[in-house]
Amino acid sequence: MKIIVTGGAGFIGSHIVDALIEARHEVHIVDNMSAGKKENVNSKAVLHIVDIRDKEKLIPIFKDAKYVFHEAALPQVQYSIENPIETHEVNVTGSLNVLEASRLNGVKRVIFASTCAIYGDQKTLPITETTEVSPLSPYGAQKYISEIYMKLYAEIYGLETVCLRYFNVYGPRQNADGAYASVISKFLEFRKKREPLTITGDGEQTRDFVNIQDVVSANLLAIEESKLGHGEVINIGANKKYSVNFIAKLIGGEAVYIPPRIEIHKIQADIAYAREFLNWQPHVTLEEGIAELKKYHNI
Repeated sequence: MKIIVTGGAGFIGSHIVDALIEARHEVHIVDNMSAGKKENVNSKAVLHIVDIRDKEKLIPIFKDAKYVFHEAALPQVQYSIENPIETHEVNVTGSLNVLEASRLNGVKRVIFASTCAIYGDQKTLPITETTEVSPLSPYGAQKYISEIYMKLYAEIYGLETVCLRYFNVYGPRQNADGAYASVISKFLEFRKKREPLTITGDGEQTRDFVNIQDVVSANLLAIEESKLGHGEVINIGANKKYSVNFIAKLIGGEAVYIPPRIEIHKIQADIAYAREFLNWQPHVTLEEGIAELKKYHNI
């Protein structure tokens, strides 16, 4: 079965590719390699170095594909604040191009990588999928607009779509300075360089960390569930919240504090929908995941 993974040379996409290759699918990666790495590319996958903003080049690549995992994006919050037009072109127009290429080629279902950045700061935790969205950045707004397009394409054209709202994904291959950089990957990089862990604000901001292995399993389940496909949005998190200070203690090392920036202060996923509609729940604990990463980075 032919499957497309946009952003398949990146952090999350490359892990999805590996799982699909292991399941013996014909996998095609679409990636402009601006953030992706060749060492992440599975040798058994077909790599198309194409930008998702180029619809005409996407259309022939999608021919005969049954499923599409749309992971490609410019997902930096701060970068979107500084470059709202460029990030809109990639995150919104690029997503629309992926939908059009899918529709024109008769793709069965598109799984869209969305984000918890859509929610912004919420007073009530954990956050459910019905919580009113309140993005604090162009990135969060762009992902929400793309979710609306996913639902519209399902309703108007009959193209099945599912939106997975990732919370704070972490794991191997995550760049400390890249698009999906998390506080965990940054702290590990500081440890490797024997530098103090830099914490913004007071360090009491919390995140809901979910391991890449669990994120991959959620994606695979999203193409199998026959009841889905109408543009549903589903939180993919651990249903737990940890402070940045706690992560610093877990990783170890001296910490320094710098002035706060515009960011979500506290967040935690309600994953009842994922349990109900995907029969999914996370299995890798934060302690297990960080221990694995320490080995991965030889710390």
